[in-house]
Amino acid sequence: MSSASGQKQEFVFRGIPVSPGVAHGKAWLLAQKELEIPSYPLVEEQVEAEIARFETAIMATRQQISELRDEVSKKLSETEAQIFDAHLLVLEDKALIEETVSDVRKSLSNVEFCFNKVAQRYIDFFTGLEDDYIKERVNDIRDVTRRVLRNLAGESHPDLGELDEPGIIVAADISPSEAALMDKQKVLAIITEHGGTTGHAVIMARSMGIPAIVNLWKATTRIPAGCDLLVDGYEGTLVVAPTADTLFRYGEIRTRKDKIRQKFLTELEKPAETADGHKLTLRANIEGAEDVERVLESGAMGVGLFRSEGLYLRSNDFPSEDEQYEEYVSVVRGVTKGPVIIRTLDLGGDKILPKAMTGIDENNPFMGFRAIRFCLKHKEIFKVQLRALLRASAEGDLRILYPMLSGVSELVEANELLAEAKKELGRQGVNFNPNIEVGAMIEIPSAALVASELARHCDFFSIGTNDLTQYMLAVDRVNDEVAHLYQPAHPSVVRTIKNIIQAANDADIPVGICGEVAGESAYAALLLGLGMRELSITPPNLPEIRYILRQMQISEMKALADKVLSCATGDEAQEVLAKFSKTRLQPLVEAITE
Repeated sequence: MSSASGQKQEFVFRGIPVSPGVAHGKAWLLAQKELEIPSYPLVEEQVEAEIARFETAIMATRQQISELRDEVSKKLSETEAQIFDAHLLVLEDKALIEETVSDVRKSLSNVEFCFNKVAQRYIDFFTGLEDDYIKERVNDIRDVTRRVLRNLAGESHPDLGELDEPGIIVAADISPSEAALMDKQKVLAIITEHGGTTGHAVIMARSMGIPAIVNLWKATTRIPAGCDLLVDGYEGTLVVAPTADTLFRYGEIRTRKDKIRQKFLTELEKPAETADGHKLTLRANIEGAEDVERVLESGAMGVGLFRSEGLYLRSNDFPSEDEQYEEYVSVVRGVTKGPVIIRTLDLGGDKILPKAMTGIDENNPFMGFRAIRFCLKHKEIFKVQLRALLRASAEGDLRILYPMLSGVSELVEANELLAEAKKELGRQGVNFNPNIEVGAMIEIPSAALVASELARHCDFFSIGTNDLTQYMLAVDRVNDEVAHLYQPAHPSVVRTIKNIIQAANDADIPVGICGEVAGESAYAALLLGLGMRELSITPPNLPEIRYILRQMQISEMKALADKVLSCATGDEAQEVLAKFSKTRLQPLVEAITE
């Protein structure tokens, strides 16, 4: 479409921003060619040869994915490479393989037809579930299915590493296998019609620093191949055929963002304190040993939350004591500034616990057999982790944090098992810190109500606002249908946090926040106004939070907290925070570029 002057008309589309950044380039449409699934009958004499052909395709697929995993590990990191462990697990699924072989024998049909039918049945089942995390995992099954079918047909897999020139990928969706092959020098940005914030392709785009927008309706049909595109990964905006004025404006935006980020980083050498001299402790939330470098770059004062379940999920098994020790000790040795607080195993909820590891299926895993409940039932598994943690404590300031405590009895029982682990290591002559500190994670309302009693049996509190909010408000935080009810600033949540802080202060023990809200500047200011002085944040957000808090006084943050505490509804509280952000916080950031 053109204007009267012959100039191409600029169009603006909007999706969901999932990876920040601004990019400008030509559209490269990734056409997912639909596989043609042949269907033909077999005779009895052909069945064994057909099954052998299937087994060969499975082995070839396994080799391709293993090679891809190694390539991603070298190109990105071990964390991104472990995405493909989920793909290998699909190939190890006995039910999927055995049902296909059985169907070939019973129906006397070719293996492509039978395998596709069985795989599609699994895909339809998982797609129908309400859990968004599981829905994202459907992409793993689709990706592996396509690979097996292509190997059976002798076709090659699409390769995003073979782009002729730099461009912006526009696709219905991008599989993890395709994303892994992306050349950062060629792939300037990604636009997809589908996908969510937890998709593996999105995770890899973030790791590679590639701007991305998902859920852009009918992108592949509305965007012509080769047209000029401008992608704003901060706001989720896509501009088709941007004018010179638009390009200039976004060039200024990119320059301003870079300048602001650089200012945050230059402040890292200054003390972590408010403008009126109140000392702050700002730590990092991490997933594993590979995040140590990010912790150091962020200026964090140690690790406030190490989610140890990542080690279990990556191996899809219970790692040995030595394997866990190596992981924990590498973090303790790497993080020299401040403690390393390691949360014990917290599988369940949105972190899927394989049935093979528990022997049960759950209809409501967020409120079921997870975290400390699982550990206290499987004491030997728990003690393996406790021994590994104790051994690593000999190398530095390691502290243990118990998740999802509902009351005092669980904390006491966990401490008794820790004492047993200490005795076992002592008899073996193994070094450890006998005075290792133990913390209680407060994320269940019942624990919040007995915080004073919990304080008598631990050395510190850590408030998990993610789960505390969902349990206080009875809102499943991964359910889109009730997402609008998930309000971390709801008066009930804020008042509960204040009470927990008071209980910790009365008991003279430290208390910190490790929930995601601590990484948002308005919420961080609110938390300080409630009396919090320790925040644990994802490393990329930490420099900004540190900078903003250094510009403010405790008195104004207390005034903010008083306003929120007086609100009757979550919407009112959110309006207070939004106004504070617009009138007080945004000017602080904007002043950097003036």
